[in-house]
Amino acid sequence: MSQEIVIARRFRGPPDSANGGYACGVVAEGINGGAVITLRLPPPLDHSLSLTGDGAQSRLVDGDALVGEGAAAELDLEVPTAPSLTEATEAARHYPGFDFHPFEECFVCGPHREEGDGLRIFPGRMDPDGPAAAPWTPHESLRGIDGLVDRRYVWSALDCPSYFGLLRLPMALLGRLTARIDRVPAVGERLIAMGWPLQVDGRKHHAGSALVSADGEVLASAAAVWIELGDLSA
Repeated sequence: MSQEIVIARRFRGPPDSANGGYACGVVAEGINGGAVITLRLPPPLDHSLSLTGDGAQSRLVDGDALVGEGAAAELDLEVPTAPSLTEATEAARHYPGFDFHPFEECFVCGPHREEGDGLRIFPGRMDPDGPAAAPWTPHESLRGIDGLVDRRYVWSALDCPSYFGLLRLPMALLGRLTARIDRVPAVGERLIAMGWPLQVDGRKHHAGSALVSADGEVLASAAAVWIELGDLSA
């Protein structure tokens, strides 16, 4: 597979680069099944990129510069019990991004994005020992060619909940995302997005995330590595 890709500004995370989860979803299109995606550069917006993949490996490049690369991978991740939709809705009221958000127009978690434009996933916590969680109902604009939610948006929805699942929130960017999708959700399906901490290794913060149905079915899960740049409170 080889194709030209343009990541539209709608899919930004920081103001001038793509949301990391969305970019990982783009790279994952060159891989069959579960994948580990590593971002090497901030993915540029409104700019022609080249995506190549053979089902086992993929590369997203900007001229001679490697933006992201991926490989087929298995994910063995223990997903904690998800809160109910009612509990997730209450947890979202405590979303830290309502008080301060470095990227208020992030495609996934930006509070300044409108319904049908951004995903508006706002993970918060009520229980300090439990996962951060939020309800999410995929909008019609996310429908793929098979009638279900496009897989790029599933990868996107696994991104930011992992960050807000960290025990503290450093200024950080997504460096790597390993994900498996067991079932692609339907447009309009009521879901719970959640994230939880795994470990800290220096500047690398590891976290898990998952999309879970209202009756507890795990549709997709991921392990993320966030690279710390500085502290949000600094």
